[in-house]
Parts: sequence; structure tokens; C-alpha cells
Amino acid sequence: MDLEGVSYIDITPEISSSLDVFPGDVAFKRTVSFDNQKGNHLTLSSIESTLHLGAHTDAPNHYQKDGEGISLRSLDYYMGPCQVIDVSNIATFGGRIVSQDIKNIQIKTSRVLFKTCSFQHNNWNNDFCALSEGLVKELAKQGVKLIGIDTPSIDLMESKDLKAHTAVSENNMAILEGIDLNHVSEGEYQLISLPLKIKDADASPVRAILIPLN
Repeated sequence: MDLEGVSYIDITPEISSSLDVFPGDVAFKRTVSFDNQKGNHLTLSSIESTLHLGAHTDAPNHYQKDGEGISLRSLDYYMGPCQVIDVSNIATFGGRIVSQDIKNIQIKTSRVLFKTCSFQHNNWNNDFCALSEGLVKELAKQGVKLIGIDTPSIDLMESKDLKAHTAVSENNMAILEGIDLNHVSEGEYQLISLPLKIKDADASPVRAILIPLN
């Protein structure tokens, strides 16, 4: 695919110490070892962070005991035609989107991103919207292989049984969480959201972009 000169929409929240993570998880921190603004011959820094940071994809071993790490996942999941579905007018804070909510929407691609507008990336709220187990299973039946959402998780904040994640696992799908769709209109796009090749990792941050198809 020749992307030179192609316009795109960046759906990745900026990574900084202001970007909130799940309570109790490791927040982002960048440490500068050398700084060319302070007389060093170059700038050199390191980072400490959860892998579930901003726009990220979960690996199967995050929610499945014998699941594979992110470095073994096929990149086919994370790039290709996708469909953004705006459910912000029906999303209930602290609730789940169910199959009935999108019964009148035709699923046209094998990747679906849900715009809920229920989470502020730099101002954490516990009552963000999530997806139901039944919705995940219904999308799998329709050939969807990646599900994305503009919240930190496809399951609710306090969920321990992770039913939506389990449905993803049972249907060999992929997950894209924490994306920013506030400035994205409903429709079809090309998605590129490649994870880092981190051995045995349970997740990876991604730089996610959408390329409009028309």
C-alpha cells in the first residue's frame, strides 16, 4: 500500500505522565539521562510504564492462561478495512453496549471500532462504557476479527470475570482499547495499529491511525 500523500486521522492519545492508567497499574514515566538542551552531546531517555497504555492491544495471555504473547500475534488483525460505529447517543455510563443496540447497523468490515465518548483519557472515570459478551459473539459470527473501543477496556472497570475478553478469546479475535475517536465520524476506514514485538508481553501500546476510504 502506497501511503505517500495520503491523509489520515490519528486516533492515538498522546503518551505522557498526564495519561491516566488503570488505578494500581504503572503510570507512564520518562527519565532523561542526557539532555542536549543542558549541554550534553545528545538527548537520551528511558521509560517506565504499563503496557496497557493509551491506545493498546491486549495479547491473549492477558486474559487466557495459555494464550500467546503479543510478539506471536499475526499483524493481519491490526491493519486493514475497519468500520467506526458511533454509539455515543445510546451508551450508558457504567453500562455495556449490547447486540440490540446495533441491530439496524450493517457490519461491513472485519474490524469494528466503537465510539462511546464515555472516557476522558487525561481525567480517569470509573464508569466508562464497555461491550457485552453477546455483542462480541454476534460480531464474531459476522466475521469480525478485531474489536476496538475508546475506553480502557472492553469490560467494565470492576469486572473480574472479563466476559467480553473471554468471548474474544473463544472466537480468536483481537482487541484494540484506549483509542481516541472523539474527532472521528462514523464510517469505513483503513486501520493501521501495529503492536510492538515484545516477547511474551501481555499487551503493547500502538500508534493507531485511520485512513478514510472516501
